[in-house]
Amino acid sequence: MSALLEIDGLDLTLGGRRVLDGVRLALAPDTVTVLLGTNGAGKSTLLRCALGLQRADAGSVRALGVDPLRAAPTWRGEVGYVPDQPDAYPWMTARDLFRFLAAQTPRWDAARADALLERLGAPRERAFAAMSRGEAAKVMLAAALTPRPRLLVLDEPFARLAPPVRDEVLGVFLAEAPSAGGAVLLATHDLDVAARAADRVLLLDEGRLAADLDVAALDERASLHERLRDLYPESEALTVTR
Repeated sequence: MSALLEIDGLDLTLGGRRVLDGVRLALAPDTVTVLLGTNGAGKSTLLRCALGLQRADAGSVRALGVDPLRAAPTWRGEVGYVPDQPDAYPWMTARDLFRFLAAQTPRWDAARADALLERLGAPRERAFAAMSRGEAAKVMLAAALTPRPRLLVLDEPFARLAPPVRDEVLGVFLAEAPSAGGAVLLATHDLDVAARAADRVLLLDEGRLAADLDVAALDERASLHERLRDLYPESEALTVTR
């Protein structure tokens, strides 16, 4: 089956700095691909390009078969996105956000949205301006998972969560994504998240893909930390949460 996300030769310079340098990747259906790298490696920029939120200088992107820069509004209903910072209005509550999304998303399932909020322990009536970073991340994850998107893109959704909370939220994510035939691209700097979630790990280093690991090909998933550190000496700057 063809890739759900194809990125070919993506280059981007911002503020005189080469942020992306010839990035190429393809996401197969029914896989979770983890994009691993330190802060400033270019992860967030790459995700924004993949979704048509940032225009690259060169290269191409095909997401669900179309260029996201030219996609019809209905295309957004097939794509879930958890940004590194919530993109809801500060005055919005989860219920406000969900009403807004339901009006634009044909596959929106209100009962599923409420169930996900319950499982994640996310607030329903608190405004985003009054939420903690973790609470906001839970609401955004529930919003992204609700319509069972074919392509799910997440930017550090587990960052700055206390370990017990992170494990709980990660458990919900692993149980709910990807949907059948879908694909996930998850950016993180946490090696433990990568080890638990990934079918494939891409290492991004200063805008370049430094390594591409098929986790299923490793003898043991537990050896992923060691394998990553062998391939990427700078990974001491990555998080290992015990």
